Amino acid sequence: MNVMMLLEMAATAMGDRVAVGPLDGGLTGDSLMGDAAALAGRLRASKAEHLVLCDEPGAVLPVSMFGAAWAGVPYVPINYRLADDELRRLADRAAPALAVVDPSGAERLAGVDGLEIVERDALRDDPAGGAQPADLSDWPMDADAAAVLLYTSGTSGPPKAALLRHRHLVSYVFGTVEFASAGPDEAHIMAVPPYHIASVAAQLSQVYSGRRIVPLPKFDPDSWIDLVLSQGVTHAMLVPTMLARIVDALDRRGEALESVRFVSYGGGKSHRAVVERALELFPAAGFSHAYGLTETSSTVCVMGPDDHRRWAASDDPDERARLSSAGRPLPGVEISVRCGDGTEAEAGAAGEIWVRGEQVAGEYAEGGSALDDDGWFRTRDSGHTDDAGYLWVHGRNDDIIIRGGENMSPGEIEDVLLTHPAVVDAAAFGVPSREWGEEVAVCVITRSPAPAADDLRELVRARLRSSRVPARVEFVDELPYNDTGKLLRRELRQRFASDSPGG
Repeated sequence: MNVMMLLEMAATAMGDRVAVGPLDGGLTGDSLMGDAAALAGRLRASKAEHLVLCDEPGAVLPVSMFGAAWAGVPYVPINYRLADDELRRLADRAAPALAVVDPSGAERLAGVDGLEIVERDALRDDPAGGAQPADLSDWPMDADAAAVLLYTSGTSGPPKAALLRHRHLVSYVFGTVEFASAGPDEAHIMAVPPYHIASVAAQLSQVYSGRRIVPLPKFDPDSWIDLVLSQGVTHAMLVPTMLARIVDALDRRGEALESVRFVSYGGGKSHRAVVERALELFPAAGFSHAYGLTETSSTVCVMGPDDHRRWAASDDPDERARLSSAGRPLPGVEISVRCGDGTEAEAGAAGEIWVRGEQVAGEYAEGGSALDDDGWFRTRDSGHTDDAGYLWVHGRNDDIIIRGGENMSPGEIEDVLLTHPAVVDAAAFGVPSREWGEEVAVCVITRSPAPAADDLRELVRARLRSSRVPARVEFVDELPYNDTGKLLRRELRQRFASDSPGG
């Protein structure tokens, strides 16, 4: 079992379709197969033990990923947005390696021992680099071989390299995608950075389904909308911050995207008000909210299109609230919410999310497997389930606010604040308090006319318990997100803790 099976099946059945790029001049399935074979031959002729990718979304991504799989070396996309010294440290950890880079990456990574650098344009022109291309079907079939290494965005210390084996990724694709299910007119816009698990999953899924990949090298909402319109894009995957910016841009432009048929979003906190507006601006699209982690080979829990439309149309507040949930587990995946003593939490009670299934890797290159003896992976995310099995993800355990011994989800406070028509974005977090241990603080971005702080407090008081009312309300121009859409509450805690009453 090797992820190359997915490309071989697609090229055999749909080799004449454009797999990556524009319809006019894009890379067909047959061409992608040929370029992957050429790169595999180049890798085998080299001393490389990894293929490092340091580049934006583009046609070189699937060539690199499948070429590495064919050669039997792990694919290692790294964050090109890092500072030079951090970027070099990650590349050094992967050496000896062949590094496929953008033009600036060649200079930034020059001199790293054991790194053979090839610029993406040179790779496109000559993927074999003078070597003999690999023979068709001549690739390793060890399901336990390492396929992908992804550096996680840890909150402290150096990033860990999450290790995904071929069987994990193939299991994910087989469990979520129907082979050759895409029509010849379908296209997926790829705007998520290559070093995000969603990019890896999207490349495999789109190739296997036969859906053309349309890369967007640099995301901004207007460029995204323009590319969707010009390339006839029908499918998209977005992190929540991208979705929010696209919704704002469509409102500003006075447009709706009626050609888009499917939108998947996940990777961070999704605000219900944004989702409700997106359902209006993408009137023909089915929406899917995906929850997963790098260590689980992408999605493990989904709220699909039927649920989105049903809960958005419901007059029952409890049912409508499910728009904020992550949905229910995929077939073959088990979710367990556990109390501090390891027992299963009752429906509605908060606990830590654990996950188990064939696609769950739960392994790191440095420390080995993090699975327990029964195959469960501890996500370190807090959440709860309801009576119908829907999962709510509250955030990282470290993000939970503990006031007077009561655990509070920052997400529920943020969702209430975002119902105010003048609130554009919001972040809730805990700050030290001598009386309560922690107090609720919020940072909000507003549009004019801005509400008063007391107005926002009363809004929270009316919707939630009084303990959730923010003791501190800060009006800010921006909130700290990383480039995969995760809100960095720890930065807000650090910023505001020192001048809080208990700091």
